[in-house]
Amino acid sequence: MGKPTGFLEIARQDRGYEKVEKRTANWKEFVKPMEHAACATQAARCMDCGIPFCHQGCPVNNMIPDWNNLVYRDQWRAALETLHSTNNFPEFTGRVCPAPCEEACTLNIDDNPVTIKSIECMIVDRGWAEGWIKPDVPVRRTGKGVAVVGSGPAGMAAAQQLARAGHSVTLFEKNDRIGGLLRYGIPDFKMEKHLIDRRMKQMAAEGVEFRTGVEVGKTIPFKSLLATYDAVVLAGGAEAPRNLDIPGRDLPGIHYAMDFLAQQNRRVAGDPEARAAPGGAISAKGKHVVVIGGGDTGSDCIGTSIRQGAASVTQLEIMPKPPEHEDKALVWPDWPLKLRTSSSQEEGCERDWSVLTKRARGSGRVEALECARLEWVKGANGRTEMREIPGSGFELKADLVLLAMGFLGPVRPGMLEQSGAEFDGRGNVRANTTDYRTSLAKVFAAGDMRRGQSLVVWAIREGRQCARAVDEFLMGASELPR
Repeated sequence: MGKPTGFLEIARQDRGYEKVEKRTANWKEFVKPMEHAACATQAARCMDCGIPFCHQGCPVNNMIPDWNNLVYRDQWRAALETLHSTNNFPEFTGRVCPAPCEEACTLNIDDNPVTIKSIECMIVDRGWAEGWIKPDVPVRRTGKGVAVVGSGPAGMAAAQQLARAGHSVTLFEKNDRIGGLLRYGIPDFKMEKHLIDRRMKQMAAEGVEFRTGVEVGKTIPFKSLLATYDAVVLAGGAEAPRNLDIPGRDLPGIHYAMDFLAQQNRRVAGDPEARAAPGGAISAKGKHVVVIGGGDTGSDCIGTSIRQGAASVTQLEIMPKPPEHEDKALVWPDWPLKLRTSSSQEEGCERDWSVLTKRARGSGRVEALECARLEWVKGANGRTEMREIPGSGFELKADLVLLAMGFLGPVRPGMLEQSGAEFDGRGNVRANTTDYRTSLAKVFAAGDMRRGQSLVVWAIREGRQCARAVDEFLMGASELPR
C-alpha cells in the first residue's frame, strides 16, 4: 500500500463542478479534474485491504489498490498499464460509471470511500495527454473474420479485444457514427464525443473495420453475416423503451427519452436530426417539462432540458422516496438504495416520489398531466404493492413529457427475428456468461442485448469476456484476459 496511515490522516477530496450558471450555458463537460499531486494524495487513502471489497463492486475486475499505490508513488504510466489490463475504455467509465467500487470500499463504512472513479479518470486522461496510449497491433493475423453488430461499449470492447488477438473484425453500426448509446444517449456535458473518436482511431490502427449506417436485418440480411464471417457477436443493446400506457399518450409533445437525447446529441455534433426523433424537432425551450422516471436517463433529460432553456422541469418517480442514508450493516458492500442527487438535478428541478401518472390532457398537443399519490403497502401475499391514495389527485402543467422509465430489452424486428435466436424469460437473447454462445451456431451475444438494461461498465466486462469466448471458439484456446 502507498501510505499505511493515509486513510487516517487524509480527508476525502473529489473533483469539483463548474458553477451552475456557467455550465448550463453550454454542452461541454463541467467536471474539474484534480491536480496530479492532489490525485496522488487521494490515492494514499487506499488501505490495500486484505480482502479488497472494491474488487467485488467493480464489474471489470479493476485492480484498484494496485493502481492507487502506483499513482501515490508517481508511477503513472505503470498505473495506466494496470488500468488498461482490465478496462479498455477507462475514460468512459471514469465519467459515466456510478462507481459501485466506491460503494464497496471499506472506507465507505463511514461514508468516506477512496475517490476511485476520479483517480481512474485522471490516470487515463494523463495517459492520453502524455501520448502513452498507442495502438496495440497484433504481431500476426489469424485469417479468421468476426462480425460485431452494435458499437456501444460491449461491441467496442469485443471488437478491440478480437482485433488484438489477430482476427479481422468488422464493427457494424446502424447509426451515422460509432458509439451506440455512448454517442447518442449520454449528453455531451457528461461525456464529450471526441473521447470515442480517439478510441476509434486506435481501434482502426489495430485492424477494426467500421461500417456505419448499416442496420443488420434491414440494410443487409442477417444470413449474409453467417455466410461471410467465422463468428458473429450480437451487441446491439436493449433499445426497446418502456411505454406509458395512459389515455392521451398519443398527444404530440410526449416522447421517449432517447428520441429527445439522441436528437440533441446530433445537434451538438452538427449532424442531421431527422433519424433521431419521429415527428420532427423536440425542444424544451420555454416549456414546462415533466420527466417520468427517476434514473440516470431521466437525469440526463433534466440537464438537457435546462440547457435548452426550459421554463421548468419536474421529475416524477413512481417509487417512494429513498432514505437519505443506507443501513451500512445491512447492505455494505453491495449497492445501496439511498437518495442520490445528480448534478443535473442540482441545476434546477422539482422532484416528486410515489406519483402515478393517470392521464395526459391537451387540445392538439399535451398541456397537462393528471396524477395521483401512491402509498406502498404489504399485500396479502407479503409483497409490497402500490395503492392510490383516495382524493390525492393533482394536475401538472406539461408542454413536454419525456418518458425515461427504462427499457424492456432488445428490439426484435429485423436482425433478431431474422436470426431465429432464442430469448430468455426476460426477453433478452439467451446466452450464458461462460461461453456467451447463443442458440445459433457461431453466434455470440454480449452486453445489454444479453443481460438487459445495465451499466457501461457491465457492457465492457461482457464485451471482453465474450471476445475471449469467441477467440477460444475460433482458435481452440485464447490468451485474451477474462
